[in-house]
Amino acid sequence: MIVEDQALIGMSLEAYLEDAGFAIAGPFLTCADALQWLEHNTPQVAVLDMSLRDGTALPIAHALKERNTPFAVYSGLPFTAGLPAELQGVPWLEKPVPREELTQVITRLGRPTS
Repeated sequence: MIVEDQALIGMSLEAYLEDAGFAIAGPFLTCADALQWLEHNTPQVAVLDMSLRDGTALPIAHALKERNTPFAVYSGLPFTAGLPAELQGVPWLEKPVPREELTQVITRLGRPTS
């Protein structure tokens, strides 16, 4: 699952992760769209941008934590020590990050489908 409000970044992540063997849901541009998808689906792993068009991705992080679904933050915002509980212990990748590093983190969190 990719949640990214910048369409070009989202499409680039989608293409790259598909090439790496992952099946992709998204990219979702808003928190509302991602939460709507989560009503009937649970991803194996997720990549979340924190700042979305309609607010933060914290409600998505909360929903994923409730399902024990691993996720990584992929954000232009720097990591800070005082993160909300939903983000404690979550890998934080600050944009831009080398694709190989992103793939390593996602692979560690969940297995590719192929």
